[in-house]
Amino acid sequence: MLTYRGRNYLFRVSGLSLGITAGASVSRLEGWASGIRQVSDFAGTYSSVGAGGALVGGAGGVHLTNENGVMIALRGPKAGMEFAANISKIMISMK
Repeated sequence: MLTYRGRNYLFRVSGLSLGITAGASVSRLEGWASGIRQVSDFAGTYSSVGAGGALVGGAGGVHLTNENGVMIALRGPKAGMEFAANISKIMISMK
C-alpha cells in the first residue's frame, strides 16, 4: 500500500530477477518513496542491481528507481539461508 498525501493507494508488484541465488529466505520489506510529483508517477518499471545474503536471520534492503524518477528504498528483516547476486526489474501498477 502506498500512502501519498494522506490517502492510501493499492498497487500490484510483478517482476523478473536474473542472476544467481542459492538457498531460500523470507523478507518483509517496508520503506519510503521519493520523487513523486503525482500518484501516477509511482507506477512503472523499477530496476535494481545488487547482492546480499542471510544466515538464519538478519536484515535486507533494496533501492529501486523507475523511469519517472521515483526512488523506493526498502528495508526489513530476513530469515533463512541465502546468497544472491542479481539484476532485477520490478513492475508496479496501480489497482
